[in-house]
Amino acid sequence: MSDYRGMSVEDSRSPQPGSRMARRLAASAPPPPKEPERGRRGGDGGNGKMRVLAWVSIAATSLMVAGSLTGYVAYRDAFGAIDQKNVKDDIINPRPRDTGALNVLLVGSDTRAGDGNAQYGQETARLADAGGKRTDTIIVLHISPNRDQARLISFPRDSMVDIPKCKNETTKQEMPPSRAMINSAYNHGGVACTISTLETLTGIRINHFVEVDFSGFKNIVDSLGGIEICLKSGVNDKNAKLVLPPGKSLLNGEKALGYVRLRSYGDGSDIQRIKRQQIFLSKVIAKATSSDLLTDPIKLTGFIKSAAQSVTMDPDLANNPQKLIDIGMSAKDLTAKGVKLTTVPWIPDPEDENRVVWQQPAAGELFDSIINDTELPEPTPSATADKPKVAVKPGQVRIQVLNATGEPGRAREVADQLAKEGFQVTGLGNYADAGGQPVAATEVRYPKTAETGADHADVLTKKLNPAPDATAGKVRPTNTEPYTPTVAPTTAPAADGPKGPVLQLVIGTDFKAVKVTKLSEAVEKNTITASQQKNVCV
Repeated sequence: MSDYRGMSVEDSRSPQPGSRMARRLAASAPPPPKEPERGRRGGDGGNGKMRVLAWVSIAATSLMVAGSLTGYVAYRDAFGAIDQKNVKDDIINPRPRDTGALNVLLVGSDTRAGDGNAQYGQETARLADAGGKRTDTIIVLHISPNRDQARLISFPRDSMVDIPKCKNETTKQEMPPSRAMINSAYNHGGVACTISTLETLTGIRINHFVEVDFSGFKNIVDSLGGIEICLKSGVNDKNAKLVLPPGKSLLNGEKALGYVRLRSYGDGSDIQRIKRQQIFLSKVIAKATSSDLLTDPIKLTGFIKSAAQSVTMDPDLANNPQKLIDIGMSAKDLTAKGVKLTTVPWIPDPEDENRVVWQQPAAGELFDSIINDTELPEPTPSATADKPKVAVKPGQVRIQVLNATGEPGRAREVADQLAKEGFQVTGLGNYADAGGQPVAATEVRYPKTAETGADHADVLTKKLNPAPDATAGKVRPTNTEPYTPTVAPTTAPAADGPKGPVLQLVIGTDFKAVKVTKLSEAVEKNTITASQQKNVCV
């Protein structure tokens, strides 16, 4: 049987949550009756400031544990002030696997209930329930399993997506699936529904969450002594109640709220505002992890108390000092290395130009890179007394991809991913065990006579999740066919240098994915590096 058919398995069955097909359907399903018009490029006056609330909560989450770097006991009273909310029982959909990474959902709540919040918005916002709460900020903070890489993923508020079934946050009644803007998940089902929506759409396991409101945002900025920004042109905005000159300005909490709510600045687009706020966040991270704060007990205590009183967390995070230390240490160490801030690639919704859908395949590749950011050892080239180590690049690795899962189309899917990473795929095929059954464990095989076979195989195994051990000796496929790339590689095959032996990748039922290390141009153009924003004027 040929390895792939005109219709893939995914075409003939319901997609699994988090699968590529589920993500494609999420981006293309027809929308329900339209919601009230809200322009994507301008936005209303209060929406902009909500994005930065979650961004500042990154610093709050990270630096509440800065005291742990010099002695947790001295600051335990401040940690005890953290508000807690347990939402585990309200997550009613199947959850993705835990990869060992730390993925924290950061949301900015625009509820006007509570001290210091009612002054924002119209009179209806001052009611006890604040007219319903919403979030215009949805960010996932991803820290790699070995805590040496970090990326913050922003989800545009106007993304039209398939929201799964959720519990109503107040009544606990189950709500049916719906097609709506992603921020409506928070409005109806709170944090639990937002977590379920993200997990279903992306396949990323959300381990924890942090919420921050208006007052919390101001308190955090003030406790840091203000944040310095730089403007290419001055600001005189009545709606934001903000007047700033060109050049550098130090913003306190109140002015920072005005800054992040700006509409009439630059080209006025929502995307430019997101980038401006990401630069603001990068400066918050840098200041919150600076030695000036960490080594000053008075400043540090004030910051921890302010942050602790300004956020809400799940109990598993709030009551786990070591995990908080992990976040704090990662934030401190990664500031210099360059934390990536990425907006999910998007395009205008064909059904409504005031809404967006996620751009595929770029968005799916971004999610896959997070899911498969597993801790893998660096390969060690083989060496003997008479044979030096061999440095091998992916473009020098030739691979025959064999499908041993019994699932049609699997070999081509994996071959396309490998080709995009720069490997040379020579052919496709199928394979089964002696009894004709699928193979459980993925294998990488090289010819027994190939002197550099292990070196080439090590380069391949590094890119696979899970990473199998390489084995000498090849298998006999049940059938083969040529491979023609359907995607352009991000790295050109090596034009010179020694060509390695043809390896066999036998895809078992345990295979999860090819590690995505080279993201598309659509992702890169929506990404900034925090360490590069120090002297940027916007």
